Amino acid sequence: MPSSNKMLVPEAKEAMNRFKMESANEVGVNLKAGYNGDLTSRQAGSVGGQMVKKMIQAYENSVK
Repeated sequence: MPSSNKMLVPEAKEAMNRFKMESANEVGVNLKAGYNGDLTSRQAGSVGGQMVKKMIQAYENSVK
């Protein structure tokens, strides 16, 4: 089953990758370019959680 996740703005792909790497670094997960299937679910979840946390914080700062 193909993935339904598509970048609406293809030019944003590199920025999202930088954001993901920055978030992984902040939570201490050694993320590398390319395949990261050797990460545990906990590690992958902590990266995603950190990204969401930062996006919410940026939104809250923008509406103040």
